[in-house]
Amino acid sequence: MRRILEGTIALALAAAAIHAQSCSGMATGQLSGLNGFLPFPANNLWNTDISAAPVDPDSANLIDYIGPTATVHADFGSGTYAGQSIGIPYQVVAGTQTKVAIKLGAYASEDDPGPMPIPTNALIEGYPKPGTGDRHVLVLEKDGCWLYELGNAHLSKAGAWSADAASVWDMTINEQRPYTWTSADAAGLPIFPGLARYDEVAAGAIHHALRFTVPSTRQAFTLPATHWASSVTNPNAPPMGMRLRLKANFDISGYSAQNQVILRALKTYGLILADNGSAIYISGAPDPRWNNDDLHKLGQLTASDFEVVQMGAIYTPSNVPTGASPTIGSFTANPASISAGQQVTLSWTTSNSEYNIVTPQVGPVRGTNLVLTPSATTTYKLESTNPYGRTQKSVTVTVH
Repeated sequence: MRRILEGTIALALAAAAIHAQSCSGMATGQLSGLNGFLPFPANNLWNTDISAAPVDPDSANLIDYIGPTATVHADFGSGTYAGQSIGIPYQVVAGTQTKVAIKLGAYASEDDPGPMPIPTNALIEGYPKPGTGDRHVLVLEKDGCWLYELGNAHLSKAGAWSADAASVWDMTINEQRPYTWTSADAAGLPIFPGLARYDEVAAGAIHHALRFTVPSTRQAFTLPATHWASSVTNPNAPPMGMRLRLKANFDISGYSAQNQVILRALKTYGLILADNGSAIYISGAPDPRWNNDDLHKLGQLTASDFEVVQMGAIYTPSNVPTGASPTIGSFTANPASISAGQQVTLSWTTSNSEYNIVTPQVGPVRGTNLVLTPSATTTYKLESTNPYGRTQKSVTVTVH
């Protein structure tokens, strides 16, 4: 059994290494191309082909609740509207990007702590005039293959970032937030993998589901979502994480090549409900190459052209899964007392952990140790997270 387990772990680490290699092929910069990289493994729920999945038994009721005549809207495009860019922007940075502390706000107890590699020139949703909207900031770190997402992000005049929501995603695994925890998205989901991007459309295919909103959701979620943002208990109201699929018999032949790529994705991967907002608003990244007039023609589709893909368990306050939080067996510093300029090795053992973060100065980590050169006496904290919660342990390094 031990050999089988060790072999399974080795295969998983090898798969993560291969995935990280393709991650490193992304181009750095604002709204840059991913060069074919697909965040998260192929079997991730964002990346799963659901074209042949059964229709949910409550599909008709759920569509009726949304409103069968509600029209689709591409909530992305080129140029600006009311002085704001159209869509949710992102940027790709290298592993050398300086990590900075994030001042956490409204959802601090459910946030991932910094530091995070957020550049001072990171695009905020709604740029160049972000205003009072969701103000998302999305950063992909290509060398480590991490995704960092902020909600209601602000940059102070002194150059310090603050946010009401902050989450870190390991793009090499099927990471899940703890049950009932939010993220930078109301459903506890990552935002970036659900965006329509022009580079994908130009390449001829979108290989993942897209993110969408409806005006009213249920106090419930189904995976991949982990959080609700409603007090509505009507069973016909859609839970966060619900997936719509464009009906197979919907004729897309009359649409442009650009829109056909999007429509094929809606048939193959569908739409995942991620937030409260306007009815069937589909999220995407802004890009000067989008043809807004053409995207507007997607408004010919209505909710009645979709069906709900059969959902798994639907979680409400009465049946949220429970389980054991991670165990931190040890978290040590060797040596624990050093002179200025000397190195120290932090080492840890964990079990039942999905991802680990070391603060301050470090951020998310893989493996079981790292070498640092602290310039002053520092208390390091290891935060280990899985779908059931988070465990913390600290160690202090004294610098003489």
